[in-house]
Amino acid sequence: MKRLAIYCGSATPADPVYIETARMVGETLAKRGIGVVYGGGRLGLMGAVADAALAAGGEVIGIIPEALVKGEVAHRGCTELHIVKGMHERKARFTELSDGFVTLPGGVGTMDELWEAISWAQLGYHEKPVGVLNVAGFYDGLISFNLHMISTGFIRPQHAGIMIYDRAFEALLDRMAAYRPHETIFKMTADQL
Repeated sequence: MKRLAIYCGSATPADPVYIETARMVGETLAKRGIGVVYGGGRLGLMGAVADAALAAGGEVIGIIPEALVKGEVAHRGCTELHIVKGMHERKARFTELSDGFVTLPGGVGTMDELWEAISWAQLGYHEKPVGVLNVAGFYDGLISFNLHMISTGFIRPQHAGIMIYDRAFEALLDRMAAYRPHETIFKMTADQL
């Protein structure tokens, strides 16, 4: 994995564990020689990941919609800053430029990015690992819901392993590196669906 898309919030929660984890993620990726592709913001967890990766000598590619640049939230210190028209183009660029996806805590935008990465993997638009870093149990409910979708049959057995999750970042990276693509919906026949 040469580059990973990092999905996370632009907020700064009161509990310092979230910002500390974001900094650790940025630094760890830089030390492993893995570039960061992220939302291009300078605030919250986004800014913490970028700043830590840059401080450790890492590559940081920001992809930000022009409306957010106008709001002065763009991180101007990125290795590269791509300004795009909107969110659809932003997410397509994440997929194009990265070798996988890591989701840190965040809100609605982060969930949109995570579920699209999973959905695109199911369908066959990409065959890249999709990781979730379960910081301080933040994603316990989401993981439980994903397991519920699997157990009720809304996620096929072939796709049950798309979401890779762990509480430890190093372990998550190792599991993502070991990921083997599954059978995609585009390659399945109607009787397999």
